[in-house]
Amino acid sequence: MLRIARHSPTTARRTPRRLLVATAAFLFLSFTGAALPQSVAAATEPTGGSVSAAPASPQVPAGVTAGVAVFDRQTGTFTEQLAPAATFRSASVVKLLIALDFLWNRSPDSIPAADRTRLDAMLRSSQDAAANHYWSTYGGPAIVERMVTRLGLADTAPPPAGYEGYWGYTAMSARDTVKTYRHILESAPAPVRDFVMERLRQSTRCASDSFDQHFGIAGAFDRPWAVKQGWSGRYAKGNCGSVSGTAASGTDASAPASAPSAASTSSSASTGAGDASVDLSRPALHTTGTVGAGDRSIVAVLTLHPDGTSYGKAYTDLGRLTRSLNVPGGTAPKGKWYGTWGQDVAVRTGPVVGDNLLTRLPAGVEVLVGCQKKGQLVSVPPYTNDWWAYLPQYGGYVTNIYISHPADQLPDVPLCTDPK
Repeated sequence: MLRIARHSPTTARRTPRRLLVATAAFLFLSFTGAALPQSVAAATEPTGGSVSAAPASPQVPAGVTAGVAVFDRQTGTFTEQLAPAATFRSASVVKLLIALDFLWNRSPDSIPAADRTRLDAMLRSSQDAAANHYWSTYGGPAIVERMVTRLGLADTAPPPAGYEGYWGYTAMSARDTVKTYRHILESAPAPVRDFVMERLRQSTRCASDSFDQHFGIAGAFDRPWAVKQGWSGRYAKGNCGSVSGTAASGTDASAPASAPSAASTSSSASTGAGDASVDLSRPALHTTGTVGAGDRSIVAVLTLHPDGTSYGKAYTDLGRLTRSLNVPGGTAPKGKWYGTWGQDVAVRTGPVVGDNLLTRLPAGVEVLVGCQKKGQLVSVPPYTNDWWAYLPQYGGYVTNIYISHPADQLPDVPLCTDPK
């Protein structure tokens, strides 16, 4: 993510290669970006539709290893399963088990205020410090062992021997993730269910480590949804939010600086020592949660990506895979998906440059464009453009310069009709 991605090598006004303008683009991006206030809507957008017409099997991008399970709670059946028992290092998805373990014999209404604050940050913004607190205070791997027994999980295991302090190395499968959500929704005491699900429904776009966590489920479906995401790997720094100085290291706080290979932990296969077959090195990105009214569908998509994959590329590939799934109760958002190029591309509250930065895009990520309008003329030599794309999922605008299409005005995207 530290290098400028190349733009679509199409002719017309964008014949020069993007790499020739990397320096100029970076300087421009240091003071540009756009996002629209919640009150400003893209009034005219392509029509969305139910995702029930998705392909019969998950569409897994090249190079991606995936475990998928989609469970329809209305019919009590799985609508998608792809390697559902395959285990992946959980990254932050294990925070569900950490929260449930703490709340097992406690009511959310009676826990100390400090714990409410920690759990809120851990579930909504995936705060690692909160997970570290519970992991170190309540037994680390013993948390996972307790929850395996309590929930009857078949594939979940604590971190491998020698890495017991790293909760992100907990092994989980897609089917065990579905079982965890089913427990929350169908078996947990109502106060616990409501406490956990309310916070997953309030998932913040920017995680506590400045990574954009609204990928996968959060991008593929209109609300209502609830998510607990996970990411782990040597991604570039997170850049989410309106203050670029808050960028965080891409190294997963739940993992050591140098991850062992599966072979190096082969001696830890005994009971209670963790799953030694889990890949601890390739970049991981997971999306889990519920979709639709009444939390109709439970979705778990766990993925590993080739070494060196950028966060934006993994984000995009996971999004494409998730959008291909048959998820009853889910509705595809309105708009047209486009790739982007460049690093730290700014999303602004309006189609102008100024003190109106909302956030920055992961480098090279695919975005949903709802409509477009003319705004301030932007120059990133040798390119200039006064058209801006409205991104409904961000509530803001980016200059069309950074949309991967050769035309100034996108030919298949309607005009924004809102006078603002």
